[in-house]
Amino acid sequence: MRVKCVLCDTIQSIEDQSSLAKRLRNRPIHTYMCEKCQERITDKTNKRIATGNFLLYRSPAKENEW
Repeated sequence: MRVKCVLCDTIQSIEDQSSLAKRLRNRPIHTYMCEKCQERITDKTNKRIATGNFLLYRSPAKENEW
């Protein structure tokens, strides 16, 4: 299966029977990002977290009384 990175537009080939290929085929909302872009985003995010100015807004966990 040929896939295209959403950030850098490089076209790569992945195995047709891999779990990633099945996920991309069955769920169109999922997008592919190459390893290079994934590492770049991870590094930049970790640097922002290290500065202390990065706030991660998560919804509070609701406890179910059941």
